Amino acid sequence: MINVLLFAQLKDELGKESLSIEGNGLSVAQIKEKIKAEFHLDGLETVMTAVNEEFAGDEELVADGDTIAFIPPVSGG
Repeated sequence: MINVLLFAQLKDELGKESLSIEGNGLSVAQIKEKIKAEFHLDGLETVMTAVNEEFAGDEELVADGDTIAFIPPVSGG
């Protein structure tokens, strides 16, 4: 299982701050597509991603037991 952490509007949209998905050896991009399809969560195209607390790109592979965090851009003044 892969632990997925959601922040800001992603957390608000889903109604919880984390979820678990099955997958091993999936890329970050594949995980985004899987979450979008399963949970109807939008806005994953513009998020910053971290895998095991290290920033990661869409090509990064995620293994069973890893934690991936999706951090939406924020603006403020």
